[in-house]
Amino acid sequence: MHRCPLTGTRSPEGRTGPRGRTGRPRSAEADRAILGATRAALVELGWGKLTMSDVAARAGVAKTTLYRRWANKNELVVDAVAVLFDELELPDRGCLQADIEGVVLQFAALLARPETKTALMAVVAESTTDEALRLRIRSAVVERQKRLVVLGRERAQERGELPPDAAGEEGAAAAGRAVGLIFDVIAGAVVHRALVSAEPVDELWAQQFSTLLLAGLGGLAETEAGPPARSAPDGPGRPRGPQTW
Repeated sequence: MHRCPLTGTRSPEGRTGPRGRTGRPRSAEADRAILGATRAALVELGWGKLTMSDVAARAGVAKTTLYRRWANKNELVVDAVAVLFDELELPDRGCLQADIEGVVLQFAALLARPETKTALMAVVAESTTDEALRLRIRSAVVERQKRLVVLGRERAQERGELPPDAAGEEGAAAAGRAVGLIFDVIAGAVVHRALVSAEPVDELWAQQFSTLLLAGLGGLAETEAGPPARSAPDGPGRPRGPQTW
């Protein structure tokens, strides 16, 4: 059981929301074998030595089977990474802060797996000189995983922890910006902590991070509502009243 720092209520940690996965209308068993073989080959051989022929041999399928599904190695490796991130779920722990902590810890555990770490770092490195690969990462990984932020905001709004989105096109646009920014902050912080700094993403760090993020969400709502009115300064360079950062 987990006590929510915002509401003080208890809820089972095992509850999860809808998965929202996407898939290809073909043999799931063959896909799993191919994508698993791709990740295993990446860990063993690295990006430079990985070939479609090697993946086909490891998966026990014909090379033509791979090319019917993926045009090249780049597409194959991105999909091999993407299905790992599809394993992430947003636990329903009863309040937004606890939900954030849960998904952060899940994300860090996923990044700690050698197959995830190797595959993710390989495609990110290659994408620095390959625009098509960068776009595929965005569509197959980033845009798909924003579902977690969308679900988290919806739950928090239903609980009254976050204000509802404004109506109309402007409200939808503001919600889209908020989802993108929240995803960037969470993904960027956890990836940097786990893979760049190589520091632990433990329960204490997740709690401190979620506290910081929630404080920022309040400021984000204020910026979407428009800049606050400024009062006249008391003296040179010293504005009167509290500041909104």
